[in-house]
Amino acid sequence: MSWPQKHSHARRRRCYIRFIRKVNDRRGVEGQEETRKAYDFMLSYVGGDIGSGPVWMEYITFLKTLPALNPQEKSHRMTALRKVYQRAVVTPMHHVDQLWKDYENFENSVSRALAKSLISEYQQKCNSARAVYRELKKFVDEIDWNMLAVPPAGSHKEEMQWIAWKRFLAFEKGNPQRIDNLSADKRIVYTYEQCLMYLYHYPDVWYDYATWCARAGSVDLAVKVFQRAVKALPESEMLRYAYAELEESRGAIQAAKKIYEALLQECDNASGLAHIQFIRFLRRTEGLEAARKYFIDARKSPNCTYHVYVAYAKMAFCLDKEPKVAHNVFEAGIKIFMHEPGYILEYADFLSRLNDDRNSRALFERALSSLPPEKSDEVWKAFVRFEQQYGDLNSILKVEQRRKEALAREDGSSATESSLQDVVSRYSFMDIWPCSSKDLEHLSRQELLNKDVNKKVEKPALFNGNGHSGASGLSLTKNSTPAANISYPEASQTTIYGARQTPGNNSSSLNVNIETRSTNDLDKLLKSAPAVAMFLKNLPVVEGPAPDVDVLLSILLQSNLPPRPTGGSGNTQMPAFSAPVGSDRGTRDSQSGKRKQRDRQEDDETTTIQSAPLPKDIFKIRQIQKIQKARSATSQTGSASAASYGSASVSLYSGERSGSTS
Repeated sequence: MSWPQKHSHARRRRCYIRFIRKVNDRRGVEGQEETRKAYDFMLSYVGGDIGSGPVWMEYITFLKTLPALNPQEKSHRMTALRKVYQRAVVTPMHHVDQLWKDYENFENSVSRALAKSLISEYQQKCNSARAVYRELKKFVDEIDWNMLAVPPAGSHKEEMQWIAWKRFLAFEKGNPQRIDNLSADKRIVYTYEQCLMYLYHYPDVWYDYATWCARAGSVDLAVKVFQRAVKALPESEMLRYAYAELEESRGAIQAAKKIYEALLQECDNASGLAHIQFIRFLRRTEGLEAARKYFIDARKSPNCTYHVYVAYAKMAFCLDKEPKVAHNVFEAGIKIFMHEPGYILEYADFLSRLNDDRNSRALFERALSSLPPEKSDEVWKAFVRFEQQYGDLNSILKVEQRRKEALAREDGSSATESSLQDVVSRYSFMDIWPCSSKDLEHLSRQELLNKDVNKKVEKPALFNGNGHSGASGLSLTKNSTPAANISYPEASQTTIYGARQTPGNNSSSLNVNIETRSTNDLDKLLKSAPAVAMFLKNLPVVEGPAPDVDVLLSILLQSNLPPRPTGGSGNTQMPAFSAPVGSDRGTRDSQSGKRKQRDRQEDDETTTIQSAPLPKDIFKIRQIQKIQKARSATSQTGSASAASYGSASVSLYSGERSGSTS
């Protein structure tokens, strides 16, 4: 926060007092008394603000201008000035140093003997206010006082302002000035009110304010804060529940009930959670019958979800010890929510608590016969777990096989395959596994890999360059396009780097040329190198910015690439990717070509001296003979290794040329 911003806030605060002074200027003594009361009223609210210094100074100036016709009035005015000075110099604000100097001059002008004791008494308090002011200014400067009170949008600036206000509030709650609790609470309330001027649409700020008031002993103030919060954010169920909780905790049951009723009436789209919480509230405060009556009414609501049935059934089973009522509630709900897997799982859990395995199996069978395959996965898992815990081996194997057959139609996997994952699931209990964590991780990767492989229903035909099928058993025809199923880069967005750009370049035609040439060159490459085409086709589909390295390596290791053909056809020329030619690019290419030619000439001069014709100059002939003798001595030691290296390197690329030839 800059000084002009805070100073503008102080000017706006003084608008009120200037209006009062203008109204009461012509009313004489009565008007002066009203103005003094207005100053006291305003400073009782904003006197602790860091920018309230001009208000204090204006009040002091006003008191000094009051007429004093007799010694009694002079003494009264002096006492009033001393009280205002003493309140101002212990407040951490911008003008505390100037106010302290004015206070010293005031006391010395009245009585030097009395001034010494009073100044020494308030010197320490003023120093404490200065120290707190320096720390307080750091937190205040982080706040944007021109920020508008709008609903949070999640921007970085809003988050930083929220953090700044939280730090400011935490600093004030720490009572750094070590003042009395009443004055400290007053400063905290003022800081919260300031914060709500900017973070008005933040429910957590309202909640913190109300709960702090309740912990500080001001429950009535907390209730008022919650009332304001509900009006500010009427769609916030969190604040309504917190408000009702406060009223219920202090014994105001009817007030809490009105909050719940208002939530259900005012919110047109009241969720099932509101019905559940009201049922629980009625069960706590009014008993079983009140909760049961409301549940019957809530069933007729269009917003009643299966969660309401589950909540009331559990309440009847656990709290009221009425399993028959709970069973009836579940049976009534299964007729409506048979398509909800969550409801079926809750009902099955209830039946397992009753040790009713027969009805549990019947529930699973009835639910799986009506649920679509895409929603039945969790129910199948629960059915398998139930049989693994309570069934025999035959029933376990049958249910697992039925689950595989049902889900195989959904994801295309094989229903006859079995894996160690089934054994691990069958013979594990809670967090005890029949294998090590390393084996479990390996099995998980294999399962993920298997799912990725099953997604590829049909593979494209890729062939080698000779026309016969390779290791994959596929064949390539002349009209086939091996690059048709390969993902091309977005070459239209490619730009050519150039340190010097000429304004005449046509970037659009250049990009089209790049895309056409790259596509044609890639087609030529894939036709001449079927192994590259097979490698690209075996790459898995990547979801996200980076692939799973383990899955990628597993797929590549399992890929059967066609073997490299031997013989005369093995020395196949690979197509070169031609680069587009621009004005600057052509110049750079010609310059680089000239440099390469000069380098090649220098190499020819130093390495092929024997092949060059002998000069006629006798001096040059002697120099050449000296160079040949020096090189023959060094070449004898490294000829064997050089020959073997040349043979290996040439055979690596061609497979036919010998090392002696190189």
